[in-house]
Amino acid sequence: MTDHNKVAEFNEYREKMNKRILQDDNKILHRIFNLDTKAFMGGALDVRTKELLGLVASLVLRCDDCVKYHLESCNKAGLNGKEVAEALSIATLVGGTIVIPHLRRAYEYWDALQEG
Repeated sequence: MTDHNKVAEFNEYREKMNKRILQDDNKILHRIFNLDTKAFMGGALDVRTKELLGLVASLVLRCDDCVKYHLESCNKAGLNGKEVAEALSIATLVGGTIVIPHLRRAYEYWDALQEG
């Protein structure tokens, strides 16, 4: 699978399933999705900082889908590889060696974003 396909496949699946989830018209889920969107908008902290915080938390919690989402958001926010790598290094320090497999996948996905 090419790097571009990895990114496209993740985004297509995420969009498809989010649409499916929101079809149920569940107030709680709608509010959670809305809160998540609003939480990462600029405020006292800028979008770039919030995305790095989301990335670190996602890696520490070992959520590969969340890591991919925040890597893509970091890329869109204009963060560079050194900034992302530094955030990932802090996450690995906090999360411990158990996050290393997730770190590998994070690097792989970041590289795919840079090539796409």
